[in-house]
Amino acid sequence: MTDDDASFSEAFHDAFPGRDADSGQVLIPEPAADPAVLALADRQARSLAECLIAEAPSDWRRVTAVFALTLRSEASRVLHSTDRASTNAAPGPDALRLARKLRRTTARLPRGPWWRLTLDLRVDGGVEVDFDYGDEPLPDEHLFAPEDYQADLEAFDWSAEKLPTWLSAFVSHGGRQMRSPRKAAVPADTRGARSAQGVSPKEMPGLTETWARWAVLSAAFVAAGSERGPRMQPSHARFEGSTRGGSTLWMLAGDLAVLSGGVWDAPSLADAYRGDAPHPELFAGAPIWVADPLLDERGKVGLMSFCYWWESGRWLRGESPKAEELATAIPGVWTSGTVAGIVSKLAQRVTRDTETAALRLVTAAEGGFAERGMLAEIFGNDEDTDLDGAYHQLVMAGVAHRTDLPQLPRHQAIAIVSRYMIAHDLDNPDYRVADLVADRVDCGWMVYAPVTDGEMRIGRGLFFVADDEVLETTDTQSSYPHQYAEEFARRYRERWGL
Repeated sequence: MTDDDASFSEAFHDAFPGRDADSGQVLIPEPAADPAVLALADRQARSLAECLIAEAPSDWRRVTAVFALTLRSEASRVLHSTDRASTNAAPGPDALRLARKLRRTTARLPRGPWWRLTLDLRVDGGVEVDFDYGDEPLPDEHLFAPEDYQADLEAFDWSAEKLPTWLSAFVSHGGRQMRSPRKAAVPADTRGARSAQGVSPKEMPGLTETWARWAVLSAAFVAAGSERGPRMQPSHARFEGSTRGGSTLWMLAGDLAVLSGGVWDAPSLADAYRGDAPHPELFAGAPIWVADPLLDERGKVGLMSFCYWWESGRWLRGESPKAEELATAIPGVWTSGTVAGIVSKLAQRVTRDTETAALRLVTAAEGGFAERGMLAEIFGNDEDTDLDGAYHQLVMAGVAHRTDLPQLPRHQAIAIVSRYMIAHDLDNPDYRVADLVADRVDCGWMVYAPVTDGEMRIGRGLFFVADDEVLETTDTQSSYPHQYAEEFARRYRERWGL
């Protein structure tokens, strides 16, 4: 053992969690804990640390080890740091054996076995030891199959009261929060079925406002360079909060939507999994289209705590909590001012001018005409600011003022008219699909089959295809083509707020 190793071993004696600095007695905060078990755990933890050091390079400066264990599964890694580099390694068989022994020993303490153990060892004698009992959900790389945890719970005789809510759900949710389309289509028993209840507009903003504000927040987080926060996709918005709450919002045709997610430590879930209350009927009164493809992934592990749906111009819910209880799972879409305040903070320019510009962006997005320049006004236009990515969030949400729509290629305009003519049995010897040509007009194309001299003739059918692929049909008996083209361009600009 080197001098550094010896100094570390001495320091570890005082650094073990719960040891009294004066007496050296182990004082892990465990009610009615057996002192002999605590002393044994102390010795085993120090042996594990010394084993990790023995496995480290001779010039080690820091060793960080993580062990995630159950009786049936394990995952572990060690990070060795020197003055030159840091390298990942797998712990040796002796270290794994000692970690397993330490877990079996601590399982005899009142709190039971831990799920993860982290040791952070420094060559100057600094030591940090953390026993993770799953108070918060484990990361994916350290999360095993439900049956692995179930085996531990049975072996160590855990009670439901001792389990964190997320683990109770993970082990025993039984798919109760899943709603397949087939299950959703089964009529409810009307004798005992609960109906949906409406949500007050004062409690939750309308769908248009919710969607637009979500998009603005997504754009702001991207502009600020944050990898977290809300994000947009076509017809789909998602959010993962810093406190492990999150949600998903799906937009459907016909002015329909589904908003669902979870507050991971929701009281209703905790009570249900402890057996103190029945599980809430999140889908009470829900229509058949509220089904798994539109529901947040938390439903698959029993941690969905709310489900709202938008229908007939209002939000509805079953036995979900009020919106004020969902604050950690939904981005701050509650008011325009709330959104503007968050955007200003992300821009790190909390001034009256910035807040005014942010509010102007929110208002524009709600009307469907947000512009890239509005983002630049708030966040600046530095190279490090991802305005393009931020603006793309607004475009995907459909709340941007589209001044950059590409010109539709000529052949695509002709193809659109060809399909229309064939579908409506308009292809005939006098007006053939094969003869179609296209002339460029403002905001699109005029498509027609010319007469033998190659000219267009008044009275023959004309088609107008806009750059956004909207097809209009007309004959020119009552109006000249150029007059119709002006109205055609006006309608296009109105569609896009140009």
